[in-house]
Amino acid sequence: MSEKIYNVLFLCTGNSARSIMAECIMNREGNGKFRAFSAGSQPKGAIDPTVFNLLKKLNFSTDSLRSKSWEEFAGPGAPELDFVFTVCDNAAGEVCPVWPGQPMSAHWGVPDPAGFEGSAVEKAALTAEVMRMLNNRISIFSALPIHSLDHLSLQKHLDEIGKART
Repeated sequence: MSEKIYNVLFLCTGNSARSIMAECIMNREGNGKFRAFSAGSQPKGAIDPTVFNLLKKLNFSTDSLRSKSWEEFAGPGAPELDFVFTVCDNAAGEVCPVWPGQPMSAHWGVPDPAGFEGSAVEKAALTAEVMRMLNNRISIFSALPIHSLDHLSLQKHLDEIGKART
């Protein structure tokens, strides 16, 4: 019998930076236990160029990446989600659609590289820092013994990961 693959959705308002990075990290680092997606409440329709360049530089698969609406994951035919993580404060405060499968959720807010105003060098540094933060949180999450934790314990871990100073 094969082990369950958990579906994870990362949400942000624009789905152009943080949620895209988290999707890529989880799909690479999830050790085959996770299938990650990303979406936004108000998708920008394009991936932030600095984020896209960093992902390419770090050899992440970018072929299927696109900025998309969270509505794609709330309708018929959408994958049944096990976890939904907001990675920006705006999305955390919005009323989300009803997700198929009633997934567990937590807020893992990190700074917004797409909204950063400053030099290209400063933006690249912030983008790399956000990537590091997301990678650390996703590594902690993917190492959890999910199948052996009760619902309340797992929720506590998810919330603690979001509060961690990674």
